[in-house]
Amino acid sequence: MRKALVASSLLALLLSGCASNPADRDVSGTWINQVAIDAASQGGPLREALQAYGPNLEWEVNTKASQARYFNGFERPEGKLLGEKSGIWSVDFYGSSTTELKRDGRQLLQAANDNEPEQLFDRPSEPAPEGAPLGASFERALYASYMGGSWTISSGNGAGATVHFQANGQVSGLPGVDQYSLCLAGDCASMSGGYDSVWLQQGGQGNPWIFARSGKQLEIFQAINTSQADEVPSFTPGPRQWLLEKQ
Repeated sequence: MRKALVASSLLALLLSGCASNPADRDVSGTWINQVAIDAASQGGPLREALQAYGPNLEWEVNTKASQARYFNGFERPEGKLLGEKSGIWSVDFYGSSTTELKRDGRQLLQAANDNEPEQLFDRPSEPAPEGAPLGASFERALYASYMGGSWTISSGNGAGATVHFQANGQVSGLPGVDQYSLCLAGDCASMSGGYDSVWLQQGGQGNPWIFARSGKQLEIFQAINTSQADEVPSFTPGPRQWLLEKQ
């Protein structure tokens, strides 16, 4: 009987410990908008997916330093973590706005407010290397999912070659290109209107290009600037340079 009571007491203690486990409410660390990545990886337009499930793409929270900051594709605002009440952490962006964060199981929930909708974030499966800028973990996950795999050049220079877009922004098999960077938001998005754009370069020299993704097909077009020399560039699709098919 005594052994049974001891076992019962230990079980109750363990269960109560799990129920009040601070880790269940911990928001520290890096979180990425995996929902937006999954939506984009269905094979449709990139920015449509980011706008539908964003606008924020990555959070970095440091509860010990009372700091939190996020990446939305072009900005990295930093706020002050005010503290936790009933599992909710408030982030003050120095008087301009306040955002509430809380754990929702294994995800981080950003509560809806007057400026933004509710958004969900997950831990990155492969975080960016230490010292990488905020947003790098999201970009690596996006690049691996949206651009990953093997692509065949069906039309254009290098037809028949196999192309690989790496999660770190490197690319092989695409003639005249060794690096790429997808436009997520900001000036590059404004200059390309409603089109998706990508920066392609080799040896440090590059240019913007317009692309269109439809399922397993990826078309890359020359970006034609329709603005005058003294105006902000405005790009529209020109001749198609490549048609890639995912293997």
